[in-house]
Amino acid sequence: MPTIDIQHLSKLYYSIGELSTLFGVNASLLRFWEKEFQFVISKKNAKGNRLYSIKEIEKINRIYLLVKIEGYTIEGAKKALKSKEKSTVSENNLNPEESKNSALIVKLESIKHRLNLLK
Repeated sequence: MPTIDIQHLSKLYYSIGELSTLFGVNASLLRFWEKEFQFVISKKNAKGNRLYSIKEIEKINRIYLLVKIEGYTIEGAKKALKSKEKSTVSENNLNPEESKNSALIVKLESIKHRLNLLK
């Protein structure tokens, strides 16, 4: 299952069941990632069920890409997310042209990594 295109999501919040269907994984895996990657679900309904916002879905999407598509281990994905956060902070200090080039390099490296996995 490919990653989710965030722009096509129409609701403000999605239940864990809806997300597990969209990603093609078990709800227990989403709860595990929530615990392992230490992100807080901002909203729960009256029954206590998790409701995921678009921002949280974007983070799950990045985790899914790293772990399921690119084959990272949980620890490797944690390091990759931390390094991406650091590079995003440093990119904010670059001019727009340098930032665009840096983003392009990250995408190309990701493609290179996926192609190497196919060998």
